[in-house]
Parts: sequence; structure tokens; C-alpha cells
Amino acid sequence: MAETNSPYDVIVVGGGPAGLCAAMYAGRGMLKTLLIERGLPGGELLNTEVIEDYIGFEHILGRELAEKMTKHAQKFGAELVTDTVATVEREADGGFVVRTELEKTYRAPAVIVTAGGTPTKLGVPGEKEYAGRGVSYCAVCDGAFFKGEVLAVVGGGDAAVEEADYLTRYAAKVYIVHRRDQLRASAILQQRARSNPKIEFVWNQVVEEIEGEPRGVTRLRLRDTVSGAISTLPVGGVFVFIGFRPNTGIVREHFEHDAQGYMVTDSNMMSSIPGLFAAGDVRVQLTRQITTAVGDATTAAIAVEKYLAERREQAAVGAS
Repeated sequence: MAETNSPYDVIVVGGGPAGLCAAMYAGRGMLKTLLIERGLPGGELLNTEVIEDYIGFEHILGRELAEKMTKHAQKFGAELVTDTVATVEREADGGFVVRTELEKTYRAPAVIVTAGGTPTKLGVPGEKEYAGRGVSYCAVCDGAFFKGEVLAVVGGGDAAVEEADYLTRYAAKVYIVHRRDQLRASAILQQRARSNPKIEFVWNQVVEEIEGEPRGVTRLRLRDTVSGAISTLPVGGVFVFIGFRPNTGIVREHFEHDAQGYMVTDSNMMSSIPGLFAAGDVRVQLTRQITTAVGDATTAAIAVEKYLAERREQAAVGAS
């Protein structure tokens, strides 16, 4: 496995808004910074057509914001590498080795994990084709684009029911499509949904196909899980909430996490592993937005500066 000769102060894993912000702040703090991103920098910004909830930008294309963030990080000296991180491992001296799928090895005394998470997809025809044109995985991000529409939310857990309730502030009607005849969501969320006149439940149904026109989604093709009967549901958009997996499996050491695998951090964004920080969607928090991601990243990058300074001081004391 090829190994880089250039030492880094911090390695940022993931190039979404959190990663780019962390790299910018770390570079601005005069830290030698490496950011590793598997594709084009921007993360989920590249899958979002228009953004209207990032302060200072009333209306901006997702790819445009991604480009601005990337240039900002590079302006302060962050080095960007296109590769996929395979593992993050702690070494005997307390530093970290990051190995990639292209068989490169990078080392640094601190790592900021901003690898985000992956929404569970339906895996049906039309889902990929209409992503950003009626298919969404974030009600807070995209709900405002569907004012007056009839929408469908797929799922039966807390996220699905909570997001369906949220969408009723914009939509004329929201169907909750669930494969069973009862929800998995908490009782209080179920009660709230059942009392909302804009919400209607579609029981024992799974989505077989998402259909639409060039402008976007127009209807869902459903299959009854009991009878097998096929039906259609006219909607102007579909929000999928059947699961979300944080991309934390790359860390090859046990760390404190919640039941879903999200990393638990302290107020400085450091995990239970000293020197390993987390920001954005991989971290336990109330909401997952661009604003919260960059807020986490700002804290993490500044905390890394302090952590490295303390590490140097301890090393100097040990050497004296």
C-alpha cells in the first residue's frame, strides 16, 4: 500500500458542507489539512437542486453552493483528494492512519469524520430518475418547494410520521404510505398525525414504481401487501423515510454511539476516542441541516487546534 510522505495535522473524512467547512477553518488556523472525498466535493448539496434555507443565500443552486464552499476551503490551503476512505485506525502513539480504497495511506494526529449518512432507498423504478424532481429524503430541506401539492410520505417510523406532520404546513394533503397496518412511530407522534386533518394513511401498501413527467413526479404505483392488488396514487412528490445509516463503519475502534450508530461527541465535537472528532450527519443531534453541519465543523476544527496544541505541550513535558 502506497504511503504519503507528507505529514498532516488533521485529516477530514468527507467533503460535504461539514467537511468543507472544517477544512476551511483548519486551513485558516494554519493546520496542514487533507480532505478526502469519494466524489465531487459537496455531498448532498449536489443532489439538491435549489437551497433556500442557508443564511445569506435566499436562493442558490446546490451545486453552486458546493463550488463556493470548495473554493473557500482551497483558498486557505486545504488539500483535496478524490478517493474513498476504507478505514480510520488509531495507532500506538495516539495518532491516526487513514487507508483508502485506492490503497493510499495518510497519517495525522487528529481526524474529523464528516462522512455523513446514507438514506435508505426504495430501490424502485423512477426513484433515481425523479430525484430532485419530486423525490426527496428531507422534508425540512425541500418541503417549501411543494406548496399546495398532494404529497406522499413512505415509512412508518418516527421520522416518517414527524416529517409528514411537518409537510402539512406546505402541502394540501399528505398521504403516509406504510407496508403494514400499524405504525412503528411513538404514540405521541401517531396521535399528532391522526389528529391532523391533512394527513391520510394508506395501509398495507408498498411503492412499486414512481411515475412522472419531465417536470416531475405525478403518481405512485402501489402494491397491496395483503391482496397483491395494484393501484395508483396521484401525488406531486414523494418523501422517503424508511431508514438512514450514518457512515461510521470506517472507524476501526469502538466509539460511543446511540442505538442507530450515530457518534456521541462532547461539546467540542470530540468522540470517545481522543483526537477523533465528528461533525454533521454522523453525529447525534436534533436536526441535520447545512447550518448545523457547518456549525459542528467550525467547532470541531477550532477544537482540533486546541487539541494539537495540548498534545504538543504534553510531548514537550515528556521529553524534558
